[in-house]
Amino acid sequence: MATPKGDSSTIRQMAQDLQEQLVKDRRYLHQIPEIGTDLPKTSTYIKKRLNEIGIPWQDCGGPLPEKMTENYMAAGFPRMEKETGIVATIGSGNPCILLRADMDALPIREDTPLEFKSVNGCGHMCGHDAHAAMLLGAAQILKQMEDSLPGTVKLMFQPGEETGVGAKLMVEDGLLESPKPRAAFSIHVQPSDTTGQAGYTIGVNSASLDTFILKIKGNGGHSSQPQLCTDPLMVMNQVYQAVNLLVGRETDPAAMVALTCGVAKGGAAVNIIPDEAELHIGVRTLNVEAAEHLKKRIPALIHHYVKAWNADYTLTTFHTPCTLTNELLCQELVPCLKEVLGDNNVHQIPAMSATEDFGYVTEKVPGMFVFLGAGTPGSSPLHSPQMMLDEEVLPLGAALHANVAVSWLKSHKDSL
Repeated sequence: MATPKGDSSTIRQMAQDLQEQLVKDRRYLHQIPEIGTDLPKTSTYIKKRLNEIGIPWQDCGGPLPEKMTENYMAAGFPRMEKETGIVATIGSGNPCILLRADMDALPIREDTPLEFKSVNGCGHMCGHDAHAAMLLGAAQILKQMEDSLPGTVKLMFQPGEETGVGAKLMVEDGLLESPKPRAAFSIHVQPSDTTGQAGYTIGVNSASLDTFILKIKGNGGHSSQPQLCTDPLMVMNQVYQAVNLLVGRETDPAAMVALTCGVAKGGAAVNIIPDEAELHIGVRTLNVEAAEHLKKRIPALIHHYVKAWNADYTLTTFHTPCTLTNELLCQELVPCLKEVLGDNNVHQIPAMSATEDFGYVTEKVPGMFVFLGAGTPGSSPLHSPQMMLDEEVLPLGAALHANVAVSWLKSHKDSL
């Protein structure tokens, strides 16, 4: 069989011809949502499809350190002992471009009328099922073009995006080696935007997230004898006020730092001073300098207040960096997006205040992160139990991945 031409119109048609398979893949994954870094059913299905297409793959991620497992359990995640990421390659040699799809779900009970909705208490309410299906579609297209590819396309199927650590574990396990990608591309569906509209941001396009889980150990007793106790709730209250004041007094208002204490708990009765209290602090910002400053100052401030009141504490921290879109790569790839979606359907948009762990890749490789409309304005947003996607987005996403890969490889084949 002749190798298909690698022009955008051929790629668009090939993606459209895969609509039935794309829907099948997406709906299967939608019904088996798994959360965290260990996705046995999801990974098994991805491997099965890659085998059917004829694409070699390997596991990526591996065992989690016990301390990391314990830390994530402290943050409310299920016990996670390993990461079941997958890396696959099409073509050979250099140059190399990486295409990424996340595939983990959320601990949200789906509330939609879909016949294929999930019923296990978790849900793909962030659209990662669609991301994985689109990358499988692109893989099928690119495999048919493999003989004409002037380099390698590396496929990254990533668990654990919602934990903020999934991409990090894959990078640490050699994702970006043998061959080393010189560019990386990722898509995220957006159900509240019109299907086929794409948005991108040059520079920082998603916020960093720093999480601090503070457990304060006091000395409990009867509320009538506070002089004999060390009240962890009082200490927690002082820390709560101090970290909120810190943002307003030590960061530039233009940095747009959002600090939230989403968990504050301790005690069981009005007449008991408890032994322990717990405070969870989350800090998001698009400003790298502000993030670095607060990463140092919040632990120092916590130590000061806790010790000032003769209490003890443990502090567990997590960090997910900003995701970056490289300006030069953006200039190269925006025309590829327009070839698939049309000139009037690709726009520059403001950075998002949410967090995306694709930043662990874009720290090391020039990358581009794109939002792809998959619904209509006013539709239920991401992370809503009622979120639904327009499945017409699936061939568009597959075509975007494939067209970006083919175009980038062709333009860099002589620049080694």
